[in-house]
Amino acid sequence: MRRPKAAAVRGSCSCGWRGQSHPIDWDKVKNDRLDELDVSGPYDDWCEHICAVEHQTVPLPADLAQLMDQLEEHLTELAEQAPVAALKAVARLERLAALAGREAAYAAEVDELSPETIGKALGVSAGKARSRMTHYLLRH
Repeated sequence: MRRPKAAAVRGSCSCGWRGQSHPIDWDKVKNDRLDELDVSGPYDDWCEHICAVEHQTVPLPADLAQLMDQLEEHLTELAEQAPVAALKAVARLERLAALAGREAAYAAEVDELSPETIGKALGVSAGKARSRMTHYLLRH
């Protein structure tokens, strides 16, 4: 007995957003290999959604955004050329993120920012914001 086949695919986001359905042309998918499935439509929908959400969130300082873009570019290149060095850099970034996240979460608590306010600024639900705050505050 064969498993049922989906009629369409669509993008989704942890915020609850669901994109439009894109029909699947199973004739173009060899041997039912899902890795050959064309997901460009849902991916494009998701990118548009993320851009829209990003415009509603608190902006990063321009110099920090540029620095993070450069870091992403360098780490991606380093991962291909020197994977162990990239892992070392990632470990350092994780330590930095934990420290900065804890400090920011404490500051947000001191400022008595609600999960709704934090969620809106981050582009996530209040529940997700609360979860992130707890994660940053309790991370050692």
